Amino acid sequence: MSKFETFAALHVPGNPVILYNIWDVGSALAVVTAGARALATGSHPVGDASGFGDAHQVPLDYVFANAARIVEAVDPLPLTVDFEGAYSTDPEEGGRNVADLKRSGAVGCNFEDQIVGGDGIHPIDEQVRRIAAIRAAVGSDFFINARTDLFIKNDQRDDSLVDQVIERGKAFADAGASGFFVPRLADSGQIERIVREVPLPLNVIAFPGAPPKAEWAAAGVARISHGPFPHRALMAQLTQMASAAIN
Repeated sequence: MSKFETFAALHVPGNPVILYNIWDVGSALAVVTAGARALATGSHPVGDASGFGDAHQVPLDYVFANAARIVEAVDPLPLTVDFEGAYSTDPEEGGRNVADLKRSGAVGCNFEDQIVGGDGIHPIDEQVRRIAAIRAAVGSDFFINARTDLFIKNDQRDDSLVDQVIERGKAFADAGASGFFVPRLADSGQIERIVREVPLPLNVIAFPGAPPKAEWAAAGVARISHGPFPHRALMAQLTQMASAAIN
């Protein structure tokens, strides 16, 4: 079984793969030691740890080199990369960028629909074209985790917003996405509906105050990410330790 197949097979509704997001080789090796079955970078941790910042501020060469070093260090475990908006609003250029990411050794990526560096999210038809272009560029095996930021951009997370999420999830599936990522989705009832209506494994993000993973698993979640929160917690602890030593 290839790394691509291994990674895809980890996405089991009711038994979610846990991705404790990392940012470099050192953090990757620590998470491997903890028992990880796969690795995932987070764009915010990579941006913060490198000093470049989030939102396409990390140079592409750095992103590819960082991914390649992590892949080499954790082999044979698969690595997926948080690739934000693929560093382009042009579908073809975005596809080429993701193809370059695949050549670094990554088996998949997150691809989001928010306008990076701007406001709001891309229209659904535009985002569908971008996903389709990525699929055409990377082939059938690469795991495109299509993310919608509707729950991040809206405080009123009611049934009408869930309707929009489902509409996007179905369209993303038709365009060639492998998974569906809805950050800040937390309610089990809403999760169950999305799992039932969108034909893609669902990814949610664990955040402070979120329901326990067992509750999400029971609702049908197939993947739980941790985003920027491990890096933030570690940096807070480092600050406390340094303060105790210095003062």
